[in-house]
Amino acid sequence: MPYPLDHRRQTRTRIVTAARKLFNRNGFDGVTIGQIMEEASLTHGGFYRHFTSKSDLYAEVLDCFFTNPEWSCGWKGMEEFDDAAELAPQIVRAYLSNAHFEDVENACPMVALPSDVARASANAKRAYQAAFEGMVQILEQGADAPSRASALAIAALCVGGMVIARASDDRVLGDELRQAAMMVALKLGGWDSEPPPPRVKTPDFNSADSGP
Repeated sequence: MPYPLDHRRQTRTRIVTAARKLFNRNGFDGVTIGQIMEEASLTHGGFYRHFTSKSDLYAEVLDCFFTNPEWSCGWKGMEEFDDAAELAPQIVRAYLSNAHFEDVENACPMVALPSDVARASANAKRAYQAAFEGMVQILEQGADAPSRASALAIAALCVGGMVIARASDDRVLGDELRQAAMMVALKLGGWDSEPPPPRVKTPDFNSADSGP
């Protein structure tokens, strides 16, 4: 029986999704290609039909929903974005939410992997930079968008606030820090008076058939 036309894309997506979860959980050095392929329920040899090395895969894992609209991971319990409302403040709230904090395996790679990226290849560093710049560009959109300097600071508050909150053993301090980062970020963007978007049904991003 022939493979479906998009079989190769689906297989590549399974590898990337498995790698993102394992890298987020164990770091780059703590994961082998064999473990990635086992997590994806694929054979070890199939890896090299899609990637030349673990570093090559690592750069793609650093992709993010800011730069790739088909990015399949989400945070269970996170509200869907309201298309009728301004996107940037919704991103700030989602990024610093409890749901993102608690879903380590599906975390944005900018939060989970900064120390690994600092030691990684130039390709991985470029991918990390592209994800961050994608976030800044979205924050700069809109009729009353913040300045470039403010957008950079807001993005740094989102990523840095979550990194430090995750690194803390004190959950109360971590929650306080995320709330403070969110408050300042929303104020910088001029969105502090805007109410959160209404709750809508959230899709299960972790289901077996979810994917780009």
